[in-house]
Amino acid sequence: MNQCRGPSYILLRRQHQHQHQHQHQHQHHLGSLPFLMMVFEAMRNQNIAEDGYGPSEDEDDDYYGKFGSRKMAVLTDKRMKKSRKRKKKRSENLEDPLVAFGWDIMLMILSHLDARSVALSLVVSRTWHGVASSDAIWSKKCEELWAGKAHLPRVSQIKGLSKLAAYSFSIMDGKRSRIMKEDLWDHAWEFHFNKSAPGYWRNLDPYWKGAGPPMRRYFHPDGSQTADPGDKVWGGHESCYSIITSLLADGKIREHYVRINRWPQMSISRKQDWGWKMSNHLYCYSSVPDADSKGGTGPCFLAF
Repeated sequence: MNQCRGPSYILLRRQHQHQHQHQHQHQHHLGSLPFLMMVFEAMRNQNIAEDGYGPSEDEDDDYYGKFGSRKMAVLTDKRMKKSRKRKKKRSENLEDPLVAFGWDIMLMILSHLDARSVALSLVVSRTWHGVASSDAIWSKKCEELWAGKAHLPRVSQIKGLSKLAAYSFSIMDGKRSRIMKEDLWDHAWEFHFNKSAPGYWRNLDPYWKGAGPPMRRYFHPDGSQTADPGDKVWGGHESCYSIITSLLADGKIREHYVRINRWPQMSISRKQDWGWKMSNHLYCYSSVPDADSKGGTGPCFLAF
């Protein structure tokens, strides 16, 4: 029968189908509208409960259109307030101890810290540097550092030098392994033969006989060396010394030793108490402690 129907019938049928689909879609949208209204109503009630705000009768028609922007403004304001509170709390927790406690109490606190911790506090700020570099702190640190040391470096005993600088120079000089001529002539040196030395020499040495004080030797600025009067080993012959140091291209020490006349060269070592030791297979020199020497000992400048 469809074949008998003309084009006008087909056109009318298509229009009817189109109107039916449009009506169905319109009903679908109308069916979902109550659900959207419920969502907006719940959001409005929540907003009133949280912020104490509800639209007036005049605003009611316009409320849903402006609700999103108002809600966003309220949330943004809340977040800003919370952020300000967090920053204020953080700033209160991170308040500078120097400001909180004051200069005198911070001096007392820093004086009970080790030297390394006090040195780290020097770089906190200029104000902290002023407190942490105080002589009241570093005088005690210097006393602790110098206790039990065989020698005190002359460079740390310069008049007018701050105690912080004196401590730093002492640490640097204490690590020095290169002996200078000032180190030789500023100290008295105990001398004894080693076990590999000939027995005749060891029999003359109080170190091996256990009788009397050890023998001593003295170095002089003119390059000569002497001994105590009545020294049985010292034959009264002329003696001179020399310090030999060779460096690599990068400044590191390649070879460093002391030689007396034509005797075998002596290697140099530094003790934990900042004392010096020079030795070869025949004999050994050890610097005599003289920490009480006024003005210190050694070179007047930092040597490396």
